[in-house]
Amino acid sequence: MAVAPGRPARFNTPMSEASTPQADPPERGHRWFAAFYAFQSRRAERRIGPWRHDLLAGLHGDVVEIGAGTGANFAHYPPEARVVALEPDPHMMQRAQTALDALGAANIELRQGPAEQLPFADASFDAAVSTLVLCTVRDLRRSLAEIRRVLRPGGELRYMEHIRGDGMLGRTQDVIKPVWKWCSAGCEPNRRTEQALRDAGFAIASIEHRKLEPFLPAIIGVAKRAP
Repeated sequence: MAVAPGRPARFNTPMSEASTPQADPPERGHRWFAAFYAFQSRRAERRIGPWRHDLLAGLHGDVVEIGAGTGANFAHYPPEARVVALEPDPHMMQRAQTALDALGAANIELRQGPAEQLPFADASFDAAVSTLVLCTVRDLRRSLAEIRRVLRPGGELRYMEHIRGDGMLGRTQDVIKPVWKWCSAGCEPNRRTEQALRDAGFAIASIEHRKLEPFLPAIIGVAKRAP
């Protein structure tokens, strides 16, 4: 495991008992989906890699990344950011570790863990990062509550997420959700993530609507932890 030297001890501090949710079952992972995701990401990153770069530009201080996947964000973090990247799937994590080792970034630490139960004390981070992961977390509301909990007052969540479309596209996503979810390791194509952010106590500071694919509308921007 690559660990940034001199990392503050507070990142090893467990959550307070009052905020500790019931533990989820161990993550067994999705070996074949991890391999497929890594393969198809090579094509996708030619287009969305610059989106990642712009989204993460200017980050500094203590940063937590939720759902690091295969480590696609790692090369885009500024050296001023001290990053703890979490990934629950052990097969994704292996690929992320390979990417991190190749990059040799001393400011990034990779750990295994789910978004629904972040192993950090309250108000531990200046910023959080979520890219193409809130579609897949088991419990969106609980995950966003955890992200908000570990952010300091005024902290920001930088997000890039695909969402439910409008009209016929959204209805189509609703219909195909069961098959899509089974084929895509739990990913749901029709989550209303922008509204979920607001409901979780985030103020939308910036938002852009783009398309990952013709059938996958997405939002990219910054949400602030409301007081």
